Amino acid sequence: MVIYEAEVPGVGKRYEIETGNDERLVVIVHHDGKRQIFRRDGPDADAEKLFDLSSKQAREAATVLEGADFQPLDLETADVPLGDAIMEWVEVPEESPIAGQTLRDAQVGERTGATVAAIQRDDETLASPNAEAAITPGDILVVIGSRTEQQAFQSLLETGQ
Repeated sequence: MVIYEAEVPGVGKRYEIETGNDERLVVIVHHDGKRQIFRRDGPDADAEKLFDLSSKQAREAATVLEGADFQPLDLETADVPLGDAIMEWVEVPEESPIAGQTLRDAQVGERTGATVAAIQRDDETLASPNAEAAITPGDILVVIGSRTEQQAFQSLLETGQ
């Protein structure tokens, strides 16, 4: 990760962090401790202000980002009870080719090897959905499968292939 640092005369310091795909996170730290958070689509793009943080809020957010309270697993090396399978929560985009189909019509299991274990729709959760359960835009699907199966499912969701 590349981080650029520059003095901002009369204000404090500016940090720009390359986050991938030419996007940058910009943090301006004021002398009084206030932080302003911006997003830039690229190195030459105008910055879009996202929000301000007080000094205390910035420290608390940094603690979360640092992982002081919770350390995620390294799924490449973790021994999990599902073996090679992992569980992902995936939102169905409005433009998904399988939106409006049933699980049977979309042939999720047959085409990807993944299993839809639950569907969250608004405030309702459909656990262990049957083959006639509809897939609708905005649904959160709980999908179980290997990394390869998850990638195949994501492709099916985005392209219908």
